[in-house]
Amino acid sequence: MLLERENVTAVDAIERLVGMQAQVARPPFIGLWTRLQTFDRAQLAAALHERAVVRVTAMRGTLHLMTAADYAALRGALQPMLSRGMQSILRDRMATFDMDRVSAEARRFFGKAPATFDALRDHLVKKFPAGDERAMGYAIRTHLPLVQVPTDALWGFPAAADFALADSWLAREVSTTATSAEAMVLRYLAAFGPATPADAQAWSGMAGLREVFETLRPSLVTFRDERKRELFDVPDAPRPDEDVVAPARFIADFDNLVLSHDDRVRIVADEHRPRVTLKNLQVRATFLVDGFVAGTWKSERKRKTAVLVIEPFAAVAKRMRTALEQEGERLLAFLEEDAADREIRWAT
Repeated sequence: MLLERENVTAVDAIERLVGMQAQVARPPFIGLWTRLQTFDRAQLAAALHERAVVRVTAMRGTLHLMTAADYAALRGALQPMLSRGMQSILRDRMATFDMDRVSAEARRFFGKAPATFDALRDHLVKKFPAGDERAMGYAIRTHLPLVQVPTDALWGFPAAADFALADSWLAREVSTTATSAEAMVLRYLAAFGPATPADAQAWSGMAGLREVFETLRPSLVTFRDERKRELFDVPDAPRPDEDVVAPARFIADFDNLVLSHDDRVRIVADEHRPRVTLKNLQVRATFLVDGFVAGTWKSERKRKTAVLVIEPFAAVAKRMRTALEQEGERLLAFLEEDAADREIRWAT
Protein backbone atom coordinates (compact mmCIF):
# COMPACT_ATOMS: atom_id res chain seq x y z
CA MET A 1 0.00 0.00 0.00
CA LEU A 2 2.99 2.29 -0.49
CA LEU A 3 3.05 2.49 -4.29
CA GLU A 4 -0.44 3.95 -4.23
CA ARG A 5 -2.72 4.93 -1.36
CA GLU A 6 -5.67 2.57 -1.27
CA ASN A 7 -9.36 3.08 -0.62
CA VAL A 8 -9.80 0.62 2.24
CA THR A 9 -10.66 0.99 5.92
CA ALA A 10 -8.12 1.14 8.72
CA VAL A 11 -9.26 -2.29 9.93
CA ASP A 12 -8.81 -3.78 6.45
CA ALA A 13 -5.32 -2.28 6.17
CA ILE A 14 -4.24 -3.66 9.54
CA GLU A 15 -5.58 -7.07 8.57
CA ARG A 16 -3.67 -6.94 5.29
CA LEU A 17 -0.43 -6.15 7.15
CA VAL A 18 -1.24 -8.90 9.73
CA GLY A 19 -0.23 -6.41 12.42
CA MET A 20 1.32 -2.97 12.79
CA GLN A 21 4.21 -2.42 15.18
CA ALA A 22 2.79 -0.37 18.06
CA GLN A 23 5.50 -0.29 20.70
CA VAL A 24 4.83 3.46 20.67
CA ALA A 25 1.23 4.61 20.27
CA ARG A 26 1.60 7.21 17.50
CA PRO A 27 3.39 5.34 14.66
CA PRO A 28 0.47 3.13 13.53
CA PHE A 29 -1.60 6.25 12.93
CA ILE A 30 1.14 7.58 10.65
CA GLY A 31 1.52 4.20 8.97
CA LEU A 32 -2.16 4.15 8.08
CA TRP A 33 -2.15 7.80 6.93
CA THR A 34 0.74 6.92 4.58
CA ARG A 35 -1.11 3.95 3.09
CA LEU A 36 -4.77 5.02 2.86
CA GLN A 37 -6.56 7.48 0.59
CA THR A 38 -8.68 8.85 3.41
CA PHE A 39 -7.68 8.43 7.03
CA ASP A 40 -7.97 10.41 10.22
CA ARG A 41 -7.32 9.60 13.85
CA ALA A 42 -11.00 9.05 14.58
CA GLN A 43 -11.13 6.00 12.28
CA LEU A 44 -8.51 4.07 14.22
CA ALA A 45 -9.73 5.35 17.57
CA ALA A 46 -13.22 4.06 16.76
CA ALA A 47 -11.88 0.65 15.70
CA LEU A 48 -9.98 0.39 19.00
CA HIS A 49 -12.96 1.40 21.14
CA GLU A 50 -15.28 -0.88 19.18
CA ARG A 51 -12.77 -3.70 19.85
CA ALA A 52 -12.33 -4.50 16.16
CA VAL A 53 -8.61 -3.72 16.58
CA VAL A 54 -6.47 -4.48 19.64
CA ARG A 55 -3.03 -3.46 20.89
CA VAL A 56 -1.37 -6.67 22.08
CA THR A 57 1.91 -8.50 22.55
CA ALA A 58 2.49 -10.37 19.30
CA MET A 59 5.27 -10.73 16.70
CA ARG A 60 8.81 -10.64 18.12
CA GLY A 61 7.26 -10.28 21.59
CA THR A 62 6.51 -6.60 20.93
CA LEU A 63 3.31 -4.59 20.96
CA HIS A 64 1.33 -4.61 17.71
CA LEU A 65 -2.05 -3.49 16.49
CA MET A 66 -3.95 -6.48 15.13
CA THR A 67 -7.54 -7.10 14.21
CA ALA A 68 -9.38 -8.85 17.01
CA ALA A 69 -10.13 -11.76 14.69
CA ASP A 70 -6.47 -12.22 13.73
CA TYR A 71 -5.28 -11.99 17.32
CA ALA A 72 -7.70 -14.69 18.44
CA ALA A 73 -6.81 -16.91 15.47
CA LEU A 74 -3.02 -16.49 15.48
CA ARG A 75 -2.17 -16.13 19.18
CA GLY A 76 -1.56 -19.86 19.61
CA ALA A 77 0.96 -19.95 16.76
CA LEU A 78 2.94 -17.20 18.49
CA GLN A 79 3.11 -18.87 21.91
CA PRO A 80 6.21 -21.05 21.34
CA MET A 81 8.11 -17.94 20.22
CA LEU A 82 6.91 -15.98 23.25
CA SER A 83 7.83 -18.82 25.61
CA ARG A 84 11.27 -19.17 24.07
CA GLY A 85 11.82 -15.42 24.33
CA MET A 86 10.82 -15.41 27.98
CA GLN A 87 13.20 -18.25 28.80
CA SER A 88 16.03 -16.57 26.91
CA ILE A 89 15.59 -13.25 28.71
CA LEU A 90 14.73 -14.45 32.23
CA ARG A 91 16.94 -17.56 32.46
CA ASP A 92 17.74 -18.22 36.13
CA ARG A 93 15.25 -15.59 37.27
CA MET A 94 12.43 -17.99 36.41
CA ALA A 95 13.48 -20.13 39.37
CA THR A 96 12.25 -17.41 41.74
CA PHE A 97 8.56 -18.13 41.08
CA ASP A 98 6.06 -20.81 40.08
CA MET A 99 4.74 -19.96 36.61
CA ASP A 100 1.36 -21.65 37.04
CA ARG A 101 0.62 -19.96 40.37
CA VAL A 102 1.73 -16.54 39.16
CA SER A 103 -0.29 -16.87 35.96
CA ALA A 104 -3.43 -17.90 37.85
CA GLU A 105 -3.01 -14.98 40.24
CA ALA A 106 -2.52 -12.53 37.37
CA ARG A 107 -5.65 -13.81 35.68
CA ARG A 108 -7.62 -13.25 38.89
CA PHE A 109 -6.11 -9.78 39.25
CA PHE A 110 -7.00 -8.61 35.75
CA GLY A 111 -10.35 -10.40 35.98
CA LYS A 112 -11.48 -7.87 38.58
CA ALA A 113 -10.78 -4.78 36.47
CA PRO A 114 -8.27 -3.46 33.89
CA ALA A 115 -5.03 -2.25 35.49
CA THR A 116 -1.50 -1.15 34.66
CA PHE A 117 1.49 -3.45 34.75
CA ASP A 118 2.93 -1.42 37.60
CA ALA A 119 -0.16 -2.31 39.62
CA LEU A 120 0.15 -5.97 38.59
CA ARG A 121 3.79 -6.17 39.66
CA ASP A 122 2.99 -4.54 43.01
CA HIS A 123 0.24 -7.11 43.52
CA LEU A 124 2.40 -10.09 42.54
CA VAL A 125 5.33 -9.16 44.74
CA LYS A 126 2.97 -8.99 47.73
CA LYS A 127 1.55 -12.41 46.89
CA PHE A 128 4.94 -13.94 46.06
CA PRO A 129 7.59 -11.95 47.97
CA ALA A 130 10.37 -14.36 47.00
CA GLY A 131 9.66 -13.85 43.30
CA ASP A 132 11.58 -11.53 41.01
CA GLU A 133 9.12 -8.66 40.48
CA ARG A 134 10.18 -7.77 36.92
CA ALA A 135 10.55 -11.40 35.88
CA MET A 136 7.03 -12.24 37.02
CA GLY A 137 5.66 -9.26 35.09
CA TYR A 138 7.48 -10.25 31.91
CA ALA A 139 6.30 -13.84 32.23
CA ILE A 140 2.70 -12.65 32.39
CA ARG A 141 3.16 -10.32 29.43
CA THR A 142 4.28 -13.27 27.28
CA HIS A 143 1.91 -15.95 28.56
CA LEU A 144 -1.39 -14.37 29.54
CA PRO A 145 -3.31 -12.92 26.57
CA LEU A 146 -3.90 -9.28 27.46
CA VAL A 147 -5.24 -6.27 25.57
CA GLN A 148 -4.30 -2.66 26.20
CA VAL A 149 -7.36 -0.56 26.97
CA PRO A 150 -7.73 2.48 24.67
CA THR A 151 -8.64 5.91 26.05
CA ASP A 152 -9.38 9.33 24.59
CA ALA A 153 -5.64 10.14 24.58
CA LEU A 154 -4.38 11.88 21.44
CA TRP A 155 -2.95 8.70 19.94
CA GLY A 156 -5.32 6.24 21.56
CA PHE A 157 -3.32 5.24 24.63
CA PRO A 158 -1.65 6.95 27.60
CA ALA A 159 2.00 6.22 28.38
CA ALA A 160 0.96 3.80 31.13
CA ALA A 161 -2.11 2.11 29.69
CA ASP A 162 -4.36 -0.33 31.50
CA PHE A 163 -4.45 -3.96 30.41
CA ALA A 164 -7.49 -6.22 30.34
CA LEU A 165 -7.92 -9.96 29.89
CA ALA A 166 -8.25 -10.62 26.15
CA ASP A 167 -10.95 -13.22 26.77
CA SER A 168 -13.11 -10.65 28.57
CA TRP A 169 -12.31 -7.71 26.29
CA LEU A 170 -13.16 -9.67 23.14
CA ALA A 171 -15.87 -11.90 24.64
CA ARG A 172 -14.17 -14.94 23.12
CA GLU A 173 -11.50 -17.38 24.18
CA VAL A 174 -7.97 -16.45 23.16
CA SER A 175 -5.99 -19.66 23.44
CA THR A 176 -2.25 -19.94 24.05
CA THR A 177 -2.19 -23.59 22.98
CA ALA A 178 0.46 -23.92 20.28
CA THR A 179 -0.99 -24.19 16.79
CA SER A 180 0.48 -24.65 13.33
CA ALA A 181 2.43 -21.74 11.87
CA GLU A 182 1.12 -22.36 8.35
CA ALA A 183 -1.59 -19.71 8.52
CA MET A 184 0.92 -17.21 9.90
CA VAL A 185 3.37 -17.87 7.05
CA LEU A 186 0.67 -17.51 4.40
CA ARG A 187 -0.48 -14.21 5.89
CA TYR A 188 3.11 -12.98 6.06
CA LEU A 189 3.75 -13.79 2.42
CA ALA A 190 0.51 -12.12 1.33
CA ALA A 191 1.71 -8.95 3.04
CA PHE A 192 5.48 -9.01 2.48
CA GLY A 193 6.38 -11.64 -0.10
CA PRO A 194 8.29 -12.68 -2.10
CA ALA A 195 10.40 -13.67 0.88
CA THR A 196 12.61 -16.37 2.38
CA PRO A 197 12.00 -18.41 5.53
CA ALA A 198 14.67 -16.25 7.22
CA ASP A 199 12.65 -13.15 6.32
CA ALA A 200 9.50 -14.62 7.90
CA GLN A 201 11.47 -15.55 11.01
CA ALA A 202 12.89 -12.02 11.34
CA TRP A 203 9.38 -10.54 11.05
CA SER A 204 7.69 -12.93 13.47
CA GLY A 205 10.48 -13.91 15.86
CA MET A 206 9.42 -17.52 15.28
CA ALA A 207 11.96 -20.30 14.69
CA GLY A 208 12.03 -23.31 12.39
CA LEU A 209 9.87 -21.86 9.63
CA ARG A 210 11.83 -23.45 6.78
CA GLU A 211 9.99 -26.72 7.45
CA VAL A 212 6.66 -24.85 7.29
CA PHE A 213 7.65 -23.30 3.95
CA GLU A 214 8.48 -26.75 2.62
CA THR A 215 5.11 -28.08 3.72
CA LEU A 216 3.42 -25.17 1.94
CA ARG A 217 5.62 -25.36 -1.17
CA PRO A 218 2.98 -27.04 -3.42
CA SER A 219 0.62 -24.10 -2.84
CA LEU A 220 3.26 -21.35 -3.31
CA VAL A 221 5.16 -19.87 -6.23
CA THR A 222 8.95 -19.44 -6.13
CA PHE A 223 11.50 -17.07 -7.62
CA ARG A 224 15.26 -16.48 -7.56
CA ASP A 225 16.75 -13.14 -6.62
CA GLU A 226 20.01 -11.61 -7.89
CA ARG A 227 21.96 -13.75 -5.41
CA LYS A 228 20.16 -16.91 -6.53
CA ARG A 229 18.28 -17.24 -3.23
CA GLU A 230 14.88 -18.90 -3.43
CA LEU A 231 11.96 -16.61 -2.61
CA PHE A 232 8.41 -17.79 -1.89
CA ASP A 233 5.08 -16.03 -2.42
CA VAL A 234 1.38 -16.74 -2.57
CA PRO A 235 0.21 -17.15 -6.16
CA ASP A 236 -2.23 -14.24 -6.33
CA ALA A 237 -0.08 -11.61 -4.57
CA PRO A 238 0.58 -8.35 -6.45
CA ARG A 239 4.11 -8.19 -7.85
CA PRO A 240 4.60 -4.84 -9.62
CA ASP A 241 7.11 -4.55 -12.45
CA GLU A 242 10.53 -3.19 -11.54
CA ASP A 243 9.95 -0.02 -13.55
CA VAL A 244 6.83 1.04 -11.59
CA VAL A 245 7.33 4.53 -10.16
CA ALA A 246 7.54 4.56 -6.35
CA PRO A 247 6.31 7.90 -4.98
CA ALA A 248 7.80 9.91 -2.13
CA ARG A 249 6.56 8.51 1.17
CA PHE A 250 7.14 9.27 4.85
CA ILE A 251 7.35 6.08 6.92
CA ALA A 252 6.62 5.97 10.65
CA ASP A 253 9.13 4.96 13.27
CA PHE A 254 9.07 1.20 13.92
CA ASP A 255 7.19 0.66 10.65
CA ASN A 256 6.70 -2.86 9.32
CA LEU A 257 8.46 -1.86 6.10
CA VAL A 258 11.90 -1.80 7.71
CA LEU A 259 11.31 -4.67 10.17
CA SER A 260 9.74 -7.38 8.02
CA HIS A 261 12.75 -8.97 6.29
CA ASP A 262 16.02 -10.51 7.33
CA ASP A 263 17.56 -9.18 4.12
CA ARG A 264 16.76 -5.49 4.40
CA VAL A 265 18.88 -4.27 1.49
CA ARG A 266 15.69 -4.52 -0.56
CA ILE A 267 14.55 -1.48 1.47
CA VAL A 268 17.58 0.16 3.10
CA ALA A 269 21.28 -0.01 2.22
CA ASP A 270 23.48 -1.73 4.78
CA GLU A 271 25.58 1.40 5.34
CA HIS A 272 22.45 3.32 6.34
CA ARG A 273 20.94 0.76 8.72
CA PRO A 274 22.83 2.02 11.83
CA ARG A 275 21.15 5.40 11.29
CA VAL A 276 17.71 3.78 11.18
CA THR A 277 17.85 0.96 13.73
CA LEU A 278 19.65 2.34 16.76
CA LYS A 279 21.54 0.48 19.48
CA ASN A 280 18.85 1.39 22.03
CA LEU A 281 16.36 -0.61 19.90
CA GLN A 282 14.67 2.52 18.58
CA VAL A 283 13.70 2.43 14.89
CA ARG A 284 13.67 5.93 13.43
CA ALA A 285 11.04 7.36 11.11
CA THR A 286 12.26 7.32 7.50
CA PHE A 287 11.35 8.58 4.05
CA LEU A 288 11.45 6.79 0.71
CA VAL A 289 12.95 7.90 -2.58
CA ASP A 290 12.28 5.52 -5.48
CA GLY A 291 11.15 2.91 -2.96
CA PHE A 292 14.31 2.92 -0.83
CA VAL A 293 15.01 4.49 2.55
CA ALA A 294 16.84 7.73 1.73
CA GLY A 295 16.89 9.42 5.11
CA THR A 296 15.08 10.04 8.39
CA TRP A 297 12.58 12.60 9.62
CA LYS A 298 11.07 13.94 12.81
CA SER A 299 8.34 16.41 13.69
CA GLU A 300 8.63 19.19 16.22
CA ARG A 301 6.22 21.70 17.67
CA LYS A 302 7.41 25.23 18.39
CA ARG A 303 4.51 27.14 19.88
CA LYS A 304 2.00 27.51 17.03
CA THR A 305 4.37 26.23 14.34
CA ALA A 306 4.70 22.59 13.32
CA VAL A 307 8.13 21.74 11.94
CA LEU A 308 9.14 18.72 9.87
CA VAL A 309 12.89 18.08 9.91
CA ILE A 310 14.11 15.97 6.97
CA GLU A 311 17.59 14.48 7.22
CA PRO A 312 18.72 12.82 3.96
CA PHE A 313 21.56 10.31 3.81
CA ALA A 314 22.79 11.88 0.55
CA ALA A 315 21.84 14.62 -1.89
CA VAL A 316 18.21 14.49 -3.04
CA ALA A 317 17.29 15.60 -6.57
CA LYS A 318 15.31 18.84 -6.82
CA ARG A 319 12.25 17.09 -8.24
CA MET A 320 12.15 14.65 -5.34
CA ARG A 321 12.81 17.40 -2.78
CA THR A 322 9.71 19.16 -4.08
CA ALA A 323 7.66 15.96 -3.86
CA LEU A 324 8.86 15.32 -0.31
CA GLU A 325 8.07 18.87 0.76
CA GLN A 326 4.56 18.60 -0.64
CA GLU A 327 4.03 15.25 1.08
CA GLY A 328 5.60 16.68 4.25
CA GLU A 329 3.11 19.54 4.30
CA ARG A 330 0.28 17.02 4.26
CA LEU A 331 1.96 14.95 6.96
CA LEU A 332 2.30 17.97 9.25
CA ALA A 333 -1.33 18.87 8.69
CA PHE A 334 -2.23 15.37 9.88
CA LEU A 335 0.12 15.30 12.86
CA GLU A 336 -0.50 18.86 14.09
CA GLU A 337 -4.04 19.73 13.11
CA ASP A 338 -4.17 22.83 15.29
CA ALA A 339 -0.86 24.35 14.17
CA ALA A 340 -1.20 27.86 12.76
CA ASP A 341 1.92 27.47 10.61
CA ARG A 342 3.91 24.62 9.11
CA GLU A 343 7.59 24.59 8.22
CA ILE A 344 9.76 22.09 6.32
CA ARG A 345 13.43 22.09 7.29
CA TRP A 346 16.24 20.14 5.62
CA ALA A 347 18.98 19.05 8.01
CA THR A 348 22.55 19.19 6.78
